[in-house]
Amino acid sequence: MSGHPAVRPSGAGSRALLIAALAAPAIATGQTPPVPAATELPAVEVVGRTESGAYHAEEAEGARTELPLRELPQSVRTITRQAIDDLGAIRLDDVLDYVGGVSRQNNFGGLWDNIAIRGLPGNENTGMATLLNGFPSNRGFNAPRDLAPVERVEFLKGPASALYGSSEPGGTLNMVSKRPQWRPAHSVEAYLGSFGFWRGAVDTTGPIGDSVAYRLNAAIEQRDGFRDFVGTDRWVFAPALTARLGPRTSVEYVGEFLHQATPLDRGVVAVGGRLGAIPRSRFLGEPGDGALEVDNRTHQLVLGHAWSEQWRSRLGLQYRETSLQGFSTEATALLADDRTLRRQRRYRDYRSDDVTAQAEVIGNLRAFGLEHELLIGVETARFDQDTLMLRVNPSAAAPYAIDILAPVYGQARPVPLPNTDTRDRLRNTALYVQDAIRVAEDWRVVAGVRIDDVEQSLLNRRTGVTTVTDLTTTSPRLGVTWLASRNLSLYANSGRSFRPNVGADAAGAAFDPESARSAELGAKWESDDRRLGATAALFDIRKRNVLTADPVNSGFSVAAGEIGSRGLELDVAGQLTRNWRLNASFVYSDVRVLRDNTLEVDGRLLNAPRVNGSVLAVYEDALPNGQRFGVGGGVTHVGTRLGQARTQAEATAGAPAFELPSYTTARLVAWWRLSPSMRLTLDVDNVFDTTFYTSSFSRVWITPGTPRMVTAGLQGRF
Repeated sequence: MSGHPAVRPSGAGSRALLIAALAAPAIATGQTPPVPAATELPAVEVVGRTESGAYHAEEAEGARTELPLRELPQSVRTITRQAIDDLGAIRLDDVLDYVGGVSRQNNFGGLWDNIAIRGLPGNENTGMATLLNGFPSNRGFNAPRDLAPVERVEFLKGPASALYGSSEPGGTLNMVSKRPQWRPAHSVEAYLGSFGFWRGAVDTTGPIGDSVAYRLNAAIEQRDGFRDFVGTDRWVFAPALTARLGPRTSVEYVGEFLHQATPLDRGVVAVGGRLGAIPRSRFLGEPGDGALEVDNRTHQLVLGHAWSEQWRSRLGLQYRETSLQGFSTEATALLADDRTLRRQRRYRDYRSDDVTAQAEVIGNLRAFGLEHELLIGVETARFDQDTLMLRVNPSAAAPYAIDILAPVYGQARPVPLPNTDTRDRLRNTALYVQDAIRVAEDWRVVAGVRIDDVEQSLLNRRTGVTTVTDLTTTSPRLGVTWLASRNLSLYANSGRSFRPNVGADAAGAAFDPESARSAELGAKWESDDRRLGATAALFDIRKRNVLTADPVNSGFSVAAGEIGSRGLELDVAGQLTRNWRLNASFVYSDVRVLRDNTLEVDGRLLNAPRVNGSVLAVYEDALPNGQRFGVGGGVTHVGTRLGQARTQAEATAGAPAFELPSYTTARLVAWWRLSPSMRLTLDVDNVFDTTFYTSSFSRVWITPGTPRMVTAGLQGRF
């Protein structure tokens, strides 16, 4: 056998089960062993903030194959639990600057995550494919994701429709939950920081009898924030259970309940196209509106069974509820005096229910003289979303304005009137197949295809009009890897993706879905000990049927726009020496509007920098008295970005584009283990107190970055 097997034997999955039962629910393992004894487990930290862990991952659960990442013909960047802990990250947003090719988009006033991979955004809450343990978790209204119950975050770059259906072609994000362990372990953590920040967290796991193990992660957090009147209350509760039903059968439950309450904050405004006219702390809404509350409830149940050494199956069910409710006051336009900002007041009541079922069979077999790892799956989803919004637009008679230079809060708040009342229904059934093939000693091929039957309807309750989209689409992908040496592999892949467009054109017909094709060439390198890895990738993506203004019927859209993205990505992560670990990335990308009826053709896309990069390095060692310590730092750079879409008319008239300036920030991290069960941490973010802006939607919706923030923590393990 070669040293680079295309398909790992079932024993590889069994060894993973010694650490966590069904450690990867998205990939059912081979034959399930008996419940392991505690002595079979390696001496690793399984709860709390970790140290001496890995930055470099060898596999990705979201790829749904047991191929090592070096053999997978796709660029994958994994933020491990060790990297999360070194960064002191508590939300998904805290790790984004350390992943090449990821840019922040309009985050709906801080109420949810919204990012683009390789510069290609979707809509605010359903565009990018975001997964939790291989289940879709982006539909509906999702609060910024908390990392307390997360083991690692996988960024699968390139189109993912061949496995996961409707998604953006730039990439897919899969979060992997912490799983129950068979050895008792418990930790508590407490943090205090700048801007009134405090947080407490608990992570506990262990067996319940001989055949059941549990894990519970919980955290509560409060912060006043650096923005005036914009405080946040937040909690997360994430239970998990694993049960052995027999020597070959396991069942796993993962739950996640998240609540966040914070005012909707659209940020600051640019005056005359320039930033800095008002402090980055100034709030331009109304404090009396109170907080918008976001609630997310997720339940996942996975049944895994090994039929033989070669064949196993997985049956999974997920149910999710999301809701968003509350009042907000939001900027609409800055008047010619450059100080009077007109605003509108809104009330939102958004709710969604999402049910997804997956059934998969995975097998290792030999056919036509080749070794195969075959995945065959069926998925069905039922998603319902209700959107109710009341709104008051400003008028000359009642402008509901504020002076941005000398704001006075507390004016009479107008009563919002009916504006939007819709019900969105999605019904989707899909069949997908993936085959990872060992073609020769040093060649791997991954081929896949997914067929989706999608029915989506949008009912406008105010008009009684229902728009129905009914489509069947096929999403193929093909990738090839050449293992040039023990350390180096070269790969190429190509794939297609789709995403339905919601709504109808002037004739009442449903829009064609967005479609995209992507091609990628890359190289991967790993050190001999597999603790350090690097990836270089060239990519080219073109997306068609993007909605653009109807040139004939004002106020309507047509699916005729086109966007292109191409660039170079470099990622390095892992252990440099016994004491040093490193995470670094660099990306150059060119993301442009290729065809549009209104926007500037050949113009850049919103919030997509040409250049971004980062470095995180941590050194750890022991003091003469045996106490361990770690110290390190990071630097991130984000280039200039378009801050508001520029129209063809503005470009023809020579109007300057509004841009967000580039920025570079630094952070320091340190920890000191006082005893085997107690340690102190110190994190300093934005060390030099740089003023910067992370994203924008327009000149009056610009999100400023956080000033210097110092956080001290105490962690105990028992």
